[in-house]
Amino acid sequence: MSGPTIRAVLLFTIAAIATYLAAPAMAYGEWFPLPNVNNPEIQELGRWVIEEHVKQAKDGIKFNKLVSGKEQVGEGVNLDLIIDAWNRDGNDAKYEAKLHLRDWMDKHTLLSFKPAN
Repeated sequence: MSGPTIRAVLLFTIAAIATYLAAPAMAYGEWFPLPNVNNPEIQELGRWVIEEHVKQAKDGIKFNKLVSGKEQVGEGVNLDLIIDAWNRDGNDAKYEAKLHLRDWMDKHTLLSFKPAN
């Protein structure tokens, strides 16, 4: 992973934890919407998901933008993202990706990737 991507993930993770700590009404493990999906660091996570998926599936999907998402803070951060991308035929399509971030190990894992309903 490149330096800017690591920085983006760390900034996102810090923001997610700060958001969680600033909102005591939210229970540990509860899902809540991502704040400001237009933030460049959050958009970079969507780009990473597409790059990781293409490494595995070799299907030529191209990232357009992260549309929406939700996060769950627990043992790291779980994310459920909706990503707008172009499929191999050049058509616009939406995909749902689930990933797990472990900031203390600087590790993310793409758990699933599929067309969004």
